[in-house]
Amino acid sequence: MYKITNRQKEQAKKLGYEIKPSSAKNKKIDVLRQDKKIASIGDIRYQDYSMYIKSQGKKYANERRRLYKIRHNCDNAKRDTPEFLSCNILW
Repeated sequence: MYKITNRQKEQAKKLGYEIKPSSAKNKKIDVLRQDKKIASIGDIRYQDYSMYIKSQGKKYANERRRLYKIRHNCDNAKRDTPEFLSCNILW
């Protein structure tokens, strides 16, 4: 089971969402707004920013985040989409 970090909880709260461990197979987090599920995000087979910080350090994690955001075009993600939520909560 995936452990949600305090950083991810804070990011979700800033955006007006609640998060909890995912009920979907192979996903990390369920994102909710007003107790309604918006999306399941984060494949458990891949690392995210918080995991990279723990395993490789902040410098490496920052580089991985930069590359992720370029690759997934995070600047143009529409609100409430899994892409937007992953970019802003997991990364």
